[in-house]
Amino acid sequence: MATHSNQQAPRAQGGSFVTAKDGTEIFFKDWGTGTPVVFSHGWPLCADAWDPQMLFLVNQGYRVIAHDRRGHGRSGQSSDGNDMDTYADDLAAVLDALDVKNAMLVGHSTGGGEVAHYIGRHGSQRVAKVVLIGAVPPLMLKTAANPGGLPIDVFDGIRKGVAANRSQFFLDLAAPFYGFNRPNASVSQGLVQEFWRQGMAGSIKGHYECVKQFSEVDYTEDLKKIDVPTLILHGDDDQIVPIDASAKRSVEFVKNATLKVYPGASHGMCSTHVDQINADLLAFLQQ
Repeated sequence: MATHSNQQAPRAQGGSFVTAKDGTEIFFKDWGTGTPVVFSHGWPLCADAWDPQMLFLVNQGYRVIAHDRRGHGRSGQSSDGNDMDTYADDLAAVLDALDVKNAMLVGHSTGGGEVAHYIGRHGSQRVAKVVLIGAVPPLMLKTAANPGGLPIDVFDGIRKGVAANRSQFFLDLAAPFYGFNRPNASVSQGLVQEFWRQGMAGSIKGHYECVKQFSEVDYTEDLKKIDVPTLILHGDDDQIVPIDASAKRSVEFVKNATLKVYPGASHGMCSTHVDQINADLLAFLQQ
């Protein structure tokens, strides 16, 4: 069932679709009441990546909302609009449709770029707090001005893997994503399969074009516009978004930001460090 962005979406279903301004349907979940917490997921996943956090917080009395980015999960697989401007506008469409106020926005990885760009593009009128987890800002790509970034070859390799054999690429990517390639790692085959399931539900075109958005977009000016309390969480063994070029730089640009480093944690720490992440989100909500 589609709802236009200027209408109140049906709450009773707990999930539905908002129609973006170009007609693309954006899937969302909306559970509970109370202070809203809105989640933006990483690439190539969907809102289900937030299941441990959403279940915990809704049971703590919060309203939890998460959407599938266009080209990901259950949202529409548009040919156009696989860019961060449109992703931010889609998030705005969801928040406007649900008339969300005083929300805590939580973004993981690419979702951290989406949250930052949403505020940079739409302001913080609906936002009370921000949490960036393993987030891509300010810029992942190595440039003359950003010597600590990753070379373009890394991202070209991701595009090549998606184009040639996306299914195998996602299976292989799960290991460094969750740190399962480290010595003595406790490997969860269920997490590997869930990563693959969420990835394969999306659009190959959307996934391919999203790579540029998490690698080559500079979010520095967006970070400077974040004017609400911000918590930055990052693992110091993040093999996907290395901490030195991301979180340790972002905290310098966000006026009221606190960085908390998770020793030994991987990029997928929302799934591998569930209790710790949930406790940190709840504590920040209660501040």
